Amino acid sequence: MKIEQAKAVITGGASGLGRAVAERIIARGGRAAILDRQEAAGQSAAKAIGATFFKCDVGSESQVNSAIAGAREAMNGLNVLVNCAGVAGVGKLLGKDGPMAGDFFENVVRVNLIGTFLCDKAAAAAMRDNVPNEDGERGVLIHTASVAAFEGQIGQVAYSATKAAIVGMTLPIARELASAGIRCMTIAPGIFMTPMLAGLSREVQDSLGKQVPFPPRLGKPDEFASMVQSIVEIATLNGETIRLDGAIRMQPR
Repeated sequence: MKIEQAKAVITGGASGLGRAVAERIIARGGRAAILDRQEAAGQSAAKAIGATFFKCDVGSESQVNSAIAGAREAMNGLNVLVNCAGVAGVGKLLGKDGPMAGDFFENVVRVNLIGTFLCDKAAAAAMRDNVPNEDGERGVLIHTASVAAFEGQIGQVAYSATKAAIVGMTLPIARELASAGIRCMTIAPGIFMTPMLAGLSREVQDSLGKQVPFPPRLGKPDEFASMVQSIVEIATLNGETIRLDGAIRMQPR
């Protein structure tokens, strides 16, 4: 489909990668609904870029179902889902204060992995009723994983587990939904300029950027959004994970 035909739900769209995706879709003539649990930031972002906003904790099935239904109604349709909501979940298995709490690990799984699953199934159920385009396509689901899915660093045991699982469910979802004309793809970003990194000093940002073989800098949110647009528009991209990382391979720490 063309990006101007997109009626997209973007989770975690109040800032960072998600906001960049929403901005790109709207700037190119599509429509976007932002889902985020940060109400003030979400309302502000939606107003600034012309999106609609729904407060939503992606780890809550009832909130996801309600928000997806509301977004579909507001846009008079839904054919793109971009899952950007997530938490870093930094912590060691055996930390200075003792072993990692099970509740901590479970929360990271609930937001990053279960949240993606809940949004996928709610969006796919809505897309299934769409009128197919000339390729027989009814929609596309896009996941955000991480290079940590492949080279998790010390302190990323919970985070890497969720991102690897997101990669792992991409192909089964694509295969299952193929008969409905719904694609599923995953992007695995490297080190990108996000609100978390923006809070670091310029020296630290430059140091992180120099770890990237080429280009030796942090990734730009608009580059992530550009990849989303390519996935939306290239129908043969399906069931795959694309590393968007400048050829970086993360070291143990």
